[in-house]
Amino acid sequence: MRKGFTLIEILIVVAIIAILASVVVVGLGPTQQSGRDARRLSDLHSIQNALGVFYNKCGYYPGTIATGACSAAVPTTAAAYPATASSTIYGAVATNLVGAGIGINSMPQDPSAGASYRYTANAASAPTQYIVGATLENANNAAFTNYNAPASISGGGDAYACTVASKQYCLTL
Repeated sequence: MRKGFTLIEILIVVAIIAILASVVVVGLGPTQQSGRDARRLSDLHSIQNALGVFYNKCGYYPGTIATGACSAAVPTTAAAYPATASSTIYGAVATNLVGAGIGINSMPQDPSAGASYRYTANAASAPTQYIVGATLENANNAAFTNYNAPASISGGGDAYACTVASKQYCLTL
């Protein structure tokens, strides 16, 4: 009477499990993209709220030149936020808003490693408008259905195009 399994039987079972697991992981790809895109859209609204808090205290949005009592939140150069992301003006604004003492404890981070949200303002000093954006992974995202990209502004941050073709979704004041 035989007890246990042979090495060949165990290897066949492990191979079948590996094939099934890879099929499941590949099938979850689009779902994971949609989840990250939904988080990006939610994060953009959270960023808008944080910028609104800054505006209510300071009377302007962060630019790139320090002015007045709120100068601690105004970046002088681009920075990474988090440290593993690319350097952007948003990274500098996020880092400085957290340390500005206006009641903001953390700023959202893009869920993809090495990626960052984008921020630009209409003036280097005391801006009155801004654009904040993210690169979505799915160009067919429902957010683009009735999307009208904001007019580009420049002067106080990262200049970039907010277009469906580039999968850039942006919000503005």
